[in-house]
Amino acid sequence: MLTQLAIRDYAIVDTLDLELAGGMTAITGETGAGKSILLGALGLCLGERSDAASVRHGCERADLSARFDIAALPAARAWLTERELPADDCLLRRVVTASGRSKAWVNGQPATVADLKALGEHLVEIHGQHAHQLLLREETHLRLLDDFAGNRAAVNALSETFRRWQATRKRLKQLSESGDEVQARRQLLRYQVEELDLLALGDEELATLEHEQEQLAHAEETLREAQHAAECCDNDEGGVLTLLNQAMHRLDPLPGSDRGALAEILAMLGEARIQVEEAVRELHRFADATELDPERLAWVESRLGEVHRIARKHHVMPEELPALHRRLQAELDGLEGGEHDLEALRAEVESLRDSWREQARSVGESRQQAAARFGKAVQEQLAFLAMGKARFEVEVSPRQSPQVDGMEEVRFLISANPGQPPRPLAKVASGGELSRISLAIQVVAARHSTIPSLVFDEVDVGISGATAEIVGQLLRRLGEQGQVMTVTHLPQVAAQAHHHLHIEKQAKRDTTLTRMALLDEAGRVSELARMLGGVNLSDRTLAHAREMLDASQQGAAH
Repeated sequence: MLTQLAIRDYAIVDTLDLELAGGMTAITGETGAGKSILLGALGLCLGERSDAASVRHGCERADLSARFDIAALPAARAWLTERELPADDCLLRRVVTASGRSKAWVNGQPATVADLKALGEHLVEIHGQHAHQLLLREETHLRLLDDFAGNRAAVNALSETFRRWQATRKRLKQLSESGDEVQARRQLLRYQVEELDLLALGDEELATLEHEQEQLAHAEETLREAQHAAECCDNDEGGVLTLLNQAMHRLDPLPGSDRGALAEILAMLGEARIQVEEAVRELHRFADATELDPERLAWVESRLGEVHRIARKHHVMPEELPALHRRLQAELDGLEGGEHDLEALRAEVESLRDSWREQARSVGESRQQAAARFGKAVQEQLAFLAMGKARFEVEVSPRQSPQVDGMEEVRFLISANPGQPPRPLAKVASGGELSRISLAIQVVAARHSTIPSLVFDEVDVGISGATAEIVGQLLRRLGEQGQVMTVTHLPQVAAQAHHHLHIEKQAKRDTTLTRMALLDEAGRVSELARMLGGVNLSDRTLAHAREMLDASQQGAAH
């Protein structure tokens, strides 16, 4: 149930905070006062499309929020819980900037407009003033009957099965028609994958081969130079070690060689001799470990040549071959797997078709059973709306071919006068009759809705007199089951409401603003009098309004 609506700088509203309650709330005001603004603000909170015109002139943004009590709405709580949002409350917020961009939040967390729309479907059901025009479209008839029958979940499942069935049929057809192309592609992939299987290049192998090839190719030169370096250091005829020993032998007997500058020099020469001796040992060890292996070099170079050849063949870099191998293998597996196996696809198509038929049969039976009940319920409401002689029927007939929502067509038929056969609404009903028929159907649909908040936007257009009072009684009864908000121009309807919200437009200097307020009893009498007699309120008009309000409330109490 909608409990609060806050509006900031929207259209011609600067600031508005409304507290709303259960029951029936009538929304009235002069033509052009802005009754549509209230519903427009609520619609934006529920995910309707926005534009820059939503923002009050001269302001940077419009800020709208709607709070709902969802204690009795398990579907809404489940939606919030699935998205890890708090489910003990429901606050929808929408901000529209002067540039036309908008942002949305659900319970303080950023959300998309699609999120608002999806959650809003569990919160509010809006019956617009043009609903009677929608009733002329037969797809609307099917949807209303399914809602009445409680088929929404079953029809969604049926539609999903149908889409899967048709998608699989399409895939089977494409595969069948392109069989030669697929076979050719499969053969090419097999050859390419087998070639890469034989190559069996590891992810890091290329770098290893290139490093080894460089070492093997330069092994002879490396060995020769290492041996020459060792000889330069350790040669009896002028090697580094020999010269170091001679230098130390000449300096050692000199005076002061055991201290001072000569002692430090001798120490450094001694350390140099130790380092050279260690280097000579390492050079000999390196030379002993270096092997000349022309056969291994030839194999490595041959392997590298094969890698580069296959890389050129596939127009990739050599290091990309392992990834290419995996990609081609995956494509081949797909072509040879169950998804592209014609027999498997045929079996899947048959299974989905049989499943759809079974689901469609169950939905069809439910529609047939609900049609009579729906027709009877609407018939009762028509009698209440002074069309007792009219005959309303729901015709359920088979379609020629399967459709996403089943095998049935649904049409609402009406006979406005006795002795005439029922015919489609568009061919029979006059404007006033269509308004009453539309209202009767919407009332029946609303009674079977799982959504407790219902909005009726001028659904009483074309109705007047005693029938208008009956319309008000119908809406009041619906409000007693939950929450009903109705925009109306009829005092007979407004008098039946539990609460009365008045909207008026005020002009101050160069600014036009809309004000909305819940009326007390005296305010209701004045507003009903205005609706009855215009701007100049006489004592007689006020007395009539008081009498109408008292009679409506007393009648409701009984």
